[in-house]
Parts: sequence; C-alpha cells; structure tokens
Amino acid sequence: MDVEEAAATGDDGAAGMVAYDPAAPAPLGVERSTTGNAEVDAGLERLSDVDHLTADGHIEVYEDVHRRLRETLTALDARPGPPAPSTTPATSPSSPPTPYDLRS
Repeated sequence: MDVEEAAATGDDGAAGMVAYDPAAPAPLGVERSTTGNAEVDAGLERLSDVDHLTADGHIEVYEDVHRRLRETLTALDARPGPPAPSTTPATSPSSPPTPYDLRS
C-alpha cells in the first residue's frame, strides 16, 4: 500500500513513510553532451540547476539559458566573415579591354 492509498483508507501504517510531493524538486535524469562551444555548454550546464528547484523556480533558469544562447548566436553574427567576392571586372585599368569587356 502506498502513501496515497494509506491516506485514503485512514491506515496509520503510513506514519513512517514520506509523503509524495509532486511540486518537490526531482532530477529528470536527462544527460547532456558537450557541443564543443564553451558558451553553449555553460548555458546547457545551467539547465541542471532546475533539478534542485521547485517548478516555480524553473522559469528564471530557462530565461537565463535562453538569454545566454541568444547572446552567443548574436555574437556569431557579429564576427567578421570572409571578404565578399569582388564584382568588378578582372581587368586592370592599364590593360586594354578585350572584346568580352565591351559586351552590352
């Protein structure tokens, strides 16, 4: 007989058992693997904090992780990439034009 059944039947044998609290913190047991990006890995590691918080504390952690991941992605967009390809003709000003340069 579990705690809920004992409470429903009024059985006093449940006195030594710990009551189940669905709002109590409980680890989910989700394994996380590394991504190779230190910022992303730190954000994902932060998710383990919810294992020790009640459900009403999860939102703060989730928002923090979301903010960190968004900042990491924004930083990737801000990094300079390779130079853009040139759109000017391959001839130099001192070389004579070829018949292909005079096409319209």
